[in-house]
Amino acid sequence: MARLDFLAELHTRTKRNYVQRVIDHDKAQCADIAKQWGYDYWDGERQYGYGGYKYDGRWLVLADKLAKQYNLQPGDKILDVGCGKGFLMHEFTRAVPGVEVQGLDISSYAIEHAKEEVKPFLVEGNATSLPFPDDHFDLVVSITTLHNLRLPELHQAVKEIQRVGKKHRFISVESYRNEAEKVNLLYWQLTCESFFTPEEWVWIYQQCGYEGDWDFIFFE
Repeated sequence: MARLDFLAELHTRTKRNYVQRVIDHDKAQCADIAKQWGYDYWDGERQYGYGGYKYDGRWLVLADKLAKQYNLQPGDKILDVGCGKGFLMHEFTRAVPGVEVQGLDISSYAIEHAKEEVKPFLVEGNATSLPFPDDHFDLVVSITTLHNLRLPELHQAVKEIQRVGKKHRFISVESYRNEAEKVNLLYWQLTCESFFTPEEWVWIYQQCGYEGDWDFIFFE
């Protein structure tokens, strides 16, 4: 297991005013709406989530990095746990033509409005119970999803990712290294249930028997 710093470039593209977010809006109300995982979270006003989650090609950078890291080949099977609208899955098909992609997300809205090219390969479901056989995928990824689970469900989801992957696994979550980053994360987040330092996340992975790699998103 190792940390792969693959997400920082994408994360820092967005400029965030952490304090203004809690001044301008009722944070608890916004979080309640966001956790419905519907229109407001994906395509509604910014205070409820993404403020319009549209395809712009930015995920190709991550797909390329993962493809090179794990030497992905045509015919390899890839699963995205928490796939949203399937943008990363689409980029995998561009990075490595011929790979087989599968995505799972808890949001029926996201799947309904997914990128058309990969929509047939997306299913609605929960990370705690993946509807796939053991050792089925060459690569399983989960990008900024698992921190939305409480600890018991988080443990189960990590074990499920380990179970269905036969070669490579990569998990990215939101985290903090100091009090300033913790405050920023608390101000900005809408859907987080698990707040841990990198060391605590790695400990959880070890307790779950996870054998893959990871990355962290920090709110500096």
